[in-house]
Amino acid sequence: MLAGVPYSVLAQETGGDATAAGAAQPAPAPAPAPAPSANVIRTISVSGAERLEPTTILSYIRMRVGQEYTSAAADEALKDLGATELFSNFSIRNDSGNVVITVTENPVINRIVLEGNERLKNDKILPEIKLSPRQIFTRSKVRADVARIVELYKRQGRFAAVVEPKMVQLPQNRVDVVFEITEGPKSKVRQINIIGNEVFSDSDLRGEMVTKQARFTRFFSSNTSYDPDRLAFDQQKLRQFYLTEGYADFRVVSAVAELTPDQEDFIITYVVEEGERYNFGEVEVESQLRDFDSDLMSTQLPMQSGDFYNAKSVEDTVEQLTELAGRFGYAFADVQPRFNRNKDDQTMDITFILRQADRTYVERVDVNGNTLTQDKVLRREFRLSEGDAFNSLGVQRTTARINSLGYFQENFEVSQTEGSAPDRIILEANVEEQPTGELQFSAGFSSIEQFILAGSIRQRNFRGRGQTIGLSLNYSQFSRSAQISFTEPYVFDRNISAGVDIYRRDISSFNFNNADRNTTFEQATTGFAVRLGVPLTEYMSLVGSYTLNYDEVGLDENLFFSDLNGDGIRECDPLLAGRFLCDSIGDRLSSILGLSLSYNTLNSRIRPTRGRNVSLSTEFAGLGGDVRYLRFRGRAQQFWNVRNSGFIFSLSAEGGTVIPLADRGGPGVDDVLLTDRFFLGEPQFRGFDIRGVGPRILTQPYVTDGDGNRVPITDRDSVRDDAIGGRNYYLARAELELPLGTGARELGLRPSIWVDVGALWGVDAPLLQDNPNGLQNVDGNGDPIFIETVTTTNDDGTTSTSQIATINPIAADGTTANIPSIRANSAIREVFLGNSPTPRITAGIGVNWNSPFGPFRIDFAQSIRSVEGDDEKQFTFNVGTQF
Repeated sequence: MLAGVPYSVLAQETGGDATAAGAAQPAPAPAPAPAPSANVIRTISVSGAERLEPTTILSYIRMRVGQEYTSAAADEALKDLGATELFSNFSIRNDSGNVVITVTENPVINRIVLEGNERLKNDKILPEIKLSPRQIFTRSKVRADVARIVELYKRQGRFAAVVEPKMVQLPQNRVDVVFEITEGPKSKVRQINIIGNEVFSDSDLRGEMVTKQARFTRFFSSNTSYDPDRLAFDQQKLRQFYLTEGYADFRVVSAVAELTPDQEDFIITYVVEEGERYNFGEVEVESQLRDFDSDLMSTQLPMQSGDFYNAKSVEDTVEQLTELAGRFGYAFADVQPRFNRNKDDQTMDITFILRQADRTYVERVDVNGNTLTQDKVLRREFRLSEGDAFNSLGVQRTTARINSLGYFQENFEVSQTEGSAPDRIILEANVEEQPTGELQFSAGFSSIEQFILAGSIRQRNFRGRGQTIGLSLNYSQFSRSAQISFTEPYVFDRNISAGVDIYRRDISSFNFNNADRNTTFEQATTGFAVRLGVPLTEYMSLVGSYTLNYDEVGLDENLFFSDLNGDGIRECDPLLAGRFLCDSIGDRLSSILGLSLSYNTLNSRIRPTRGRNVSLSTEFAGLGGDVRYLRFRGRAQQFWNVRNSGFIFSLSAEGGTVIPLADRGGPGVDDVLLTDRFFLGEPQFRGFDIRGVGPRILTQPYVTDGDGNRVPITDRDSVRDDAIGGRNYYLARAELELPLGTGARELGLRPSIWVDVGALWGVDAPLLQDNPNGLQNVDGNGDPIFIETVTTTNDDGTTSTSQIATINPIAADGTTANIPSIRANSAIREVFLGNSPTPRITAGIGVNWNSPFGPFRIDFAQSIRSVEGDDEKQFTFNVGTQF
């Protein structure tokens, strides 16, 4: 360890020499005074100075030329030099009135080196210590820094940490300061003992504490380490718990933390006195504000006489009364509960006093701290303006709206200060801007999309005007897209939003055959959408939109086309591709008008913890273009922060329907195109595969069994599975997000348990094939073909029987004409399943993680109820898709 610098004074009969080397030592008895002329200081000089000027060193001492030189004066000069902490050695010598001060300057610090620190990195320690390069080395700062580093480790729960400072000498009077750190094990809380509790068990009380006992099940928890600050906080938690249960006299007598004999862990012991349990006595409101009726408010209080006393309920009532007064313009209303404790019958009388206060008006709105964002971007979010009557609800709404922008620090709040008069208030928005530009490149793997590559650039506060502009590119095995978007939230500084999106999306659909994913059709959509939104109320808005899409749907002709009629023209083969895909191919133009109404009270758009979001939308396709339908959708969400405990409970429901406005004709042909129907499954409906819920066709080939009979294959993995979508759907979800320790929260982990309920149905039942003899009963255009048995007479007089397929179209005169088909194909059977509104139910657990690759979601699901034909899936994960 580095020691302090002693000092001593040596007086001689002639010359009067004194030397200092560190700590003070008693001065020897002075010699008999010499002749007066020898004790008068004629000159004072400095020897040994390198960086400091001699005049600077002399300014540190009180000894001056012309004074009498004494041992006391020399001792005082040495003390002055020691107080500067600039010198490692210093001495003073008197040579017949010529005083010489000899110094050795403290070295300059070249660098600070930390060794052995693994749990606390350099960037956590160096800002906390006083020493730094190019400073003068002092032993007092070293000792202070050692203590500070040890304190940092104690706050991490490492009470056995040892810090050994060392100094490495370098040329030119420079040194490296090395702190050798032995971190030691993390001190855990091995046991928590509670003495004096009779009503509640030890486990109940431990459950209320933040500090937890170290157990294997809490391996990832940071609350098992000992922290003196947390010990004090737990005492408050115990008191709050007992006060909410009616024990108004409860107190913690003592709280002691002791190291175990092995000096590794702590044992905490609490001694408590529970006292008697109290009930509410008389509870009333005494209002001095003219707008409030005391008797009426007394009847609205949440607590009633005879209920168990609850201090939390009292605090909540004070807050609610204060907020109520604020809504009526009394910004500084003072609500004070007056308690009257009756120990004889253990009752607590409470009177809530609303003291007189003047109605308050907003004198000024100040915006500070915004260097990039324009003032108007903040001011237009204020629900109160200069001259308005103060309203606390308006302040809360302003805070929520500014937080939802995402431009500033988390947990921003509008502050309130007194104005120039008692009835004036100043609202201040003191913001700290944070980056709003986003440049993202990500790669990942999904159980749906295989490899995923994505890149995007977005500026959410373009030019500081609150505008959003973005470009995104995505690529995976089954989807590719590019989009440019721009949004102006306030057009011409009016409360009207507008935006435009230009995009290109290429999607490859697929089915499963023998557990292999096969690409079926490809859909390329090129289009744009414009939207315009206006607010109707503070929480409700109306958005109109127009979308123009050009869709190109095609199949690989080499795989799915054949010469059906023998005329050399290759057409889509329904036995190879499925007649539902053949029905969908082609190019079409969709012109869509949309209108949506939304109601949003969520406290955050990014990660809400409370509030509600409801939206209703309708789309009309048919203002030109090739398709005509009406589509209706609805969605509702509600979030609750359960008792502010960190548990976030949410309920959500959505549903939709498509109504065709054009008759596509033909039996078994649905009037809504396959590409315009709803589909349901992963990732919206957890517990099912992609498009795993709802109407589907299973194409089962016939094979010959051992007895020579033709039987269809029913193994799900060995047949073709075509999801054909539906016109109607609903989906509901209940989810509880579970809080984790500080370390897990910093990693962005958010586990949850959930239940999903939903269904998809409503497509017209198609005509099905069931041909054990290998003849199809649907032609390439989807028209029905009927199997007929024909008997013919041969030239030799014998007869033979054969089957042919004929098309029976309806002629203009209402008669039918039989047209023979020249094609016979392999034997197949089609089964139509899943077209039912019966609710499917799944439950499971999941984890959201804000990973470096983007949002990561993993779910383990169990199907509770399903319908025949549904395709279940227990384990799913996605990278880069926000669920």
